[in-house]
Amino acid sequence: MRAVYFNDGELELREIDGICDEGTRVHVRSIGICGSDLHMLDIKYPIPCVAGHEIAGVLDDGTPVAVENCVPCNECAYCRVGDYNLCELSPATILGVGRNGGMADELRVPERCLVYLPSNVDPRDACLAEPLAIAVHGMREVGLSGGERVAVIGGGTVGLCAVAVAKASNATVGLSARYDHQIAAGRALGAEEIDGQYDLVVECAGTDKAVNQAVKLCRPHGKLLMLGTHWGGVSFPQMAAQQKEMTIVTSSLFSASGPVRDFDVAVMLLSKNPTIARVLITHRYPLAEVKQAFAVARDRKAGAIKVVLEP
Repeated sequence: MRAVYFNDGELELREIDGICDEGTRVHVRSIGICGSDLHMLDIKYPIPCVAGHEIAGVLDDGTPVAVENCVPCNECAYCRVGDYNLCELSPATILGVGRNGGMADELRVPERCLVYLPSNVDPRDACLAEPLAIAVHGMREVGLSGGERVAVIGGGTVGLCAVAVAKASNATVGLSARYDHQIAAGRALGAEEIDGQYDLVVECAGTDKAVNQAVKLCRPHGKLLMLGTHWGGVSFPQMAAQQKEMTIVTSSLFSASGPVRDFDVAVMLLSKNPTIARVLITHRYPLAEVKQAFAVARDRKAGAIKVVLEP
């Protein structure tokens, strides 16, 4: 079988005998290229396993599934209450980072990782469940209840997922994005132009400029949700935030609220709103063209939002 590895800043598509992991076999049908994949490749982050964490496919019997990309210990205090995103063993628990991921023809995962898809969700689209689950979790962390004014800063995949989740909660949503095609995608998902101040501002760009803009857009006693990843730290306008007595909320990955996982909600949203997949997935490549796919994923000016590999 074929599998993609990151090797000292280079992409390698290798022929291997197979994956020796235990668990249920998933034949991969879609694997998204995430901004974190690009960054980990650039900084030569040591990943000793198959890459890729936005995964969907089918089981041996053809059952379509998305894959929740973490295998927590289920024993630490955080796992026991459903906060397995905070597992004491992380990041070793994350597929494509500390365990074999999905940039391959197939992988094996514990059954707990399987998220069964509704009949109208194509596994070729369901790799989007992972970034959607990140947005679902963040909105749950800030207690979004519906009717709020929400601004999203950043028009990448997570930003547009945040737009979709907020709209599903009946919020009024404004989007600030860098490129015209991101603005157009936001409009298709129901976002409007930025206008005035907001109850909640969601920072999804991962830049100092975005954080400064987010603080300006937040109303007094409003909330700022940090969904963007700031790999090198962040310069924060503390005085401006303090003067508004803002609440600043950080959010990581996804977890569960009682029996309902953020991933379950994400899959439901894909089922209820087919526009999400139609708008967000802009490019598809076979696994053999992984290098070209990564090059396109880097080039936001060329119109890429979510680039998907299809083994």
